[in-house]
Amino acid sequence: MEVQIISKQNVRPSSPTPPHLRNFKLSLLDQIIPVPYAPLLLYYPMNDNSGASNLDVPKRLGVLKKSLSETLTRFYPLAGKIKDELSIDCNDEGAYYVEAQVNCHLSEFLRQPDLLLVHQFFPCELPPKAVTHVANLQVNVFECGGIAIGICISHRILDSAALSTFLKAWSATARGSKEAIIYPEFVSSSLFPANDLRLGDSAVVMFGSLFKKGKGVTKRFVFDASSISSLRAQAASLGVECPTRVEVVSSFLWKCLMAASEEWRGSERRPSLLTHLVNLRRKMEPKLGENSMGNFLWLAAAKCMNKSRVELNDLVGEVRKAISKIDSDFVEQIKGDKGNSLAEQTLKEIGEFGSKDGVDYFGFSSWCRFGFYDADFGWGKPVWICSFAVSGSLTMNLIILADTRCGGIEAFVTLDEKDMTVLEGNPELLKFASLNPSPLDIDKSVQCT
Repeated sequence: MEVQIISKQNVRPSSPTPPHLRNFKLSLLDQIIPVPYAPLLLYYPMNDNSGASNLDVPKRLGVLKKSLSETLTRFYPLAGKIKDELSIDCNDEGAYYVEAQVNCHLSEFLRQPDLLLVHQFFPCELPPKAVTHVANLQVNVFECGGIAIGICISHRILDSAALSTFLKAWSATARGSKEAIIYPEFVSSSLFPANDLRLGDSAVVMFGSLFKKGKGVTKRFVFDASSISSLRAQAASLGVECPTRVEVVSSFLWKCLMAASEEWRGSERRPSLLTHLVNLRRKMEPKLGENSMGNFLWLAAAKCMNKSRVELNDLVGEVRKAISKIDSDFVEQIKGDKGNSLAEQTLKEIGEFGSKDGVDYFGFSSWCRFGFYDADFGWGKPVWICSFAVSGSLTMNLIILADTRCGGIEAFVTLDEKDMTVLEGNPELLKFASLNPSPLDIDKSVQCT
């Protein structure tokens, strides 16, 4: 498969940003993000039998570009440049926008997707050597007319929930839906002001314990809705009340990851740390609106010491307990006068445990329930979404959870290749999850909407 770049340009906002909005301040919580981007790919077939508009490819490309320009007027920081660690210059330079041609049909790629190839669909190098543009997008056109939209927006300015808000706004504008126009709320720096970089320094140290030398491999494990129901029933039968989809899939994967570590090392089970990014919008009182932009995230940390036998319900309980500690009281403390010190101390404790010799640290992030599959630009919803594969001499134990189209969950798991070899042969895992099935076959027997 070859991807040929056809054009590169900056797409500017359709209306200029007022002078008083030129300097955009980043928040305290924006500092804890360890990676420059959270890359996202959305795949759209030429015809999806949904009654979508029959626009030809050039017209679709024109719609994408025009609607992006109009959307950037409301999401003006995305059209700026990163000035320093605490601010963005909203200079209307625009989003970096690339159009590319792919020399195969979309269905050929989706029949057996290779995560090592998807980096070609993104507009910038991953990981990047430098970050200047806030928003970077690449529209890839396949021979059949199918489209893959690769998005790399600075993680310093938005989290996955905020990225979803931007996609909803952009796609609604493309459809010409005046009823669905979204106006973002840039309130993060007023709620969590950042006066210095101390928390960012603490986050670098803490996340440093997650990174390690070694050849990283990313594999995709898909849990369909039926398998998740079975896992939820299993956890509930052992005393966990109403376990959620994310709780059981995270805990089940954690159990399998610990088993893989134990088997590969041929030793007793090691202490293990799981962190999960928690969306603070739902934890605040009053709750923040869905259109709140920024990084409203914190880390929940669950530990499992070196027990000889670990049951799923035990791990679900630990994950739930850890997440429950991130409540409205905790958020108020972070917002208070001593919030910076409390945040630093929390990150320090996580980092100290995760960096100990003999401790396995697994970082989880969930994209579930953010509605990425609702991003309809006028020719139907995406048939698949994904991130990219980690490769190189530096890796991390990272798990990203994302919805499937029909109630399942895809887990993009990155591990050292030796651990991955053991994990992908785990019979318990393969009883509930499929390894890299075609997105075209996922939930074929289920009516998806």
